[in-house]
Amino acid sequence: MQQPVLLTAEGIEELRRELDYLVNVRRPELARLLRRAIQQGDLSENADYIAAKEEQAFLEGRIQQIETMLRNAVLIENNGPAGIVDLGSRVTVLEEGRETPEVFQIVGPAEADPLNGKVSHQSPLGQALLGRQAGDWVTVDAPAGPITFRILEVS
Repeated sequence: MQQPVLLTAEGIEELRRELDYLVNVRRPELARLLRRAIQQGDLSENADYIAAKEEQAFLEGRIQQIETMLRNAVLIENNGPAGIVDLGSRVTVLEEGRETPEVFQIVGPAEADPLNGKVSHQSPLGQALLGRQAGDWVTVDAPAGPITFRILEVS
């Protein structure tokens, strides 16, 4: 049995858009490239054919991965107590010694994208924030050493 894939509504929609693009745009483009490469003749030394086949294998793998994720998707709905950090929460924090706050959304691992403010609930930061509320201080054991944050807002 497949593991559930925790996703926000936004994450589900993003995966659906990517799947639509891969199936309806990218797959036909690759099919045209393969036909052209096959028409060139000897496939054993045809770099265009080899490259297109490799890209096709990657594409089909990604399509299968997205379909499986969507089939096993569990919608993250933040219906816990108001003001308490939970899956789906957006948390505004201020790192100790900094002047600019940062906003993170707590998401499942499949949707995590720390550079875009999406932090997995399984990450050290996600684990430190879960169950906390505005005004709390949390310390995260980061690779470069402990980092302390003050939670400014939870929505």
